[in-house]
Amino acid sequence: MKTLLLVFFGGGIGSVLRYLTSIATAKYYNGSFPISTLFVNLIGCFLIGLAIGMFEKMYVSPDMKFLFITGFCGGFTTFSAFSMESISLIQNQQTALAITYVLLSVFLGLIAVWAGLFLVK
Repeated sequence: MKTLLLVFFGGGIGSVLRYLTSIATAKYYNGSFPISTLFVNLIGCFLIGLAIGMFEKMYVSPDMKFLFITGFCGGFTTFSAFSMESISLIQNQQTALAITYVLLSVFLGLIAVWAGLFLVK
């Protein structure tokens, strides 16, 4: 139960920060390119890399990992988890699997969104 609460709180903070980032970005940019999402994804990727790197160098309780990595980063952007999983596969000499994962995630993700939109029309 404690782990669920940590993920819940971290995810809530991450989601709110994502929303606030979108609002702040919209004040300065009104073009059609989804710069806010790109910005959030890149920040999330940097933060998850930084956190995992730091957590590997020093002891950090599993609670902090659930709060920050699973909760906050997951609520802020799931793209950070996707990116970290892809890098992990590459680091484990599973490059072909990493490429397959990236291509399937992007390609099937686009198809899934299109299918959802198609079904509603």
